[in-house]
Amino acid sequence: MSKQNGFTLIELVTVIIILGILAAFAIPRFIDLSGDARAAATDGLGGSVKAATALAHAAYIVKGDAPSAVTMDGVSVTMSNGYPAPNDTGIFKALNGGSDFAHAASGTNAYVFSLTGDSPAKTVDCKVVYTNDGTNPASVEVKDDCS
Repeated sequence: MSKQNGFTLIELVTVIIILGILAAFAIPRFIDLSGDARAAATDGLGGSVKAATALAHAAYIVKGDAPSAVTMDGVSVTMSNGYPAPNDTGIFKALNGGSDFAHAASGTNAYVFSLTGDSPAKTVDCKVVYTNDGTNPASVEVKDDCS
């Protein structure tokens, strides 16, 4: 009589089914990519704010005579010190609005964008801060620690 080596087909199928069940329930618990997604969305918004700031500043320079507003895509953008003002009629209009991010003035020189629908604890360090203090060029700070 010859001795059989290896596994039977039933044993192999059983092992594959058990591994599939473990993968379906265990892997999602160990992988949480929501923080990475929030960080990527915040980084994208930071790039958009920087681009809108640069475009508005370019329109300001082209228009000349220190205009108080420039037109971008048919929308009037309030300017301050050659850059969009840190308010709803300035940088928010330069970005052409949007509902994916909450937005609000923070003091007189800053405007903050943050993710909507997240708990405040998750978005404390997950925001874009636009600053135009009237003496220096406008700045954009991206805080993407969204864990």
